Amino acid sequence: MQRYLVRRLLAVIPTLFFASIIVFLVIRLLPGDAVDLIIKSSPFIENTEEMREQIEADLGLDKPMHLQYVRWISDIVIRGDLGTSLVRKTSVGGEISERVPITITMGLLAVLFALLIAIPVGVYSAVRQDTLGDHVGRSVAILGLAIPSFWLGTMVVILPAIWWGWSPPTRLVPFLDAPLKYLSVFVTPAAILGASLAAVTMRMTRTMMLEVLRQDYIRTARAKGLGEWLVVTRHAMRNALIPVITLVGLFVPIVIGGTVILERIFDIPGIGQLLLLGVQDRDYPVITGIFLVVGVFVILVNLLVDVSYGFLDPKVRDQE
Repeated sequence: MQRYLVRRLLAVIPTLFFASIIVFLVIRLLPGDAVDLIIKSSPFIENTEEMREQIEADLGLDKPMHLQYVRWISDIVIRGDLGTSLVRKTSVGGEISERVPITITMGLLAVLFALLIAIPVGVYSAVRQDTLGDHVGRSVAILGLAIPSFWLGTMVVILPAIWWGWSPPTRLVPFLDAPLKYLSVFVTPAAILGASLAAVTMRMTRTMMLEVLRQDYIRTARAKGLGEWLVVTRHAMRNALIPVITLVGLFVPIVIGGTVILERIFDIPGIGQLLLLGVQDRDYPVITGIFLVVGVFVILVNLLVDVSYGFLDPKVRDQE
């Protein structure tokens, strides 16, 4: 097991390095120029070649691309500094740290909602294969996959406001002041985001449960006289849910991508809102900072999933 952990930890280092290069270069390929936006947004700046060169020098954009990368990554590794916003002149790390808890809260609620719905439904559909409940569960799962979360979120905001004059709460209050009121802001978008995750998880749970229920040791447990409830919960679910844990690791980029849209729809000031502002302003430090933080988070979550997978499945660590 120790060798397994070491190999997984060592694999993180080159992954982070190549992720930082990809993030830095791809952002620079976006159409538009931050200098143009700065000049257009200020009536006191003349659009002259000398002024453009001055602004580029002040922002460090006049240096070759590889030197910009070295300076950027050195500041991050040595000082933990993600840079300063080109437009708002604020600390990128400070803005991200303020918004990360908001996005994490919404993402955790979405995953929790998905698991609480999908696992019981998936187990029931497998145990009652080809019954009415199984058909209903599979149909709902397909419907959840087919409906885009951004469309569903838009309908949830617009239709209740038209029909009943009600809209989901969007005003955030400090968590310590009113925990329930704070969490109530995330319930609706988290449920919408969790619906698509639940559909995928339900289908995976059902498939794995059907495979496990056909194994010889399940038939042996039944032959010994164990009740169906004990066979399903103690023997079948324990092995069937191991691949579902891996699926949870794959949820992270999906959840982050979903929060970008839903935070905009529900006016929640999380990482998604900040990313949209950064793209709109071509604010390179903001965009690269967000993508780097998200990339590190995704890698660490998948590392945690790999480690937990090794603990749960002896065959995995025995192969290492």
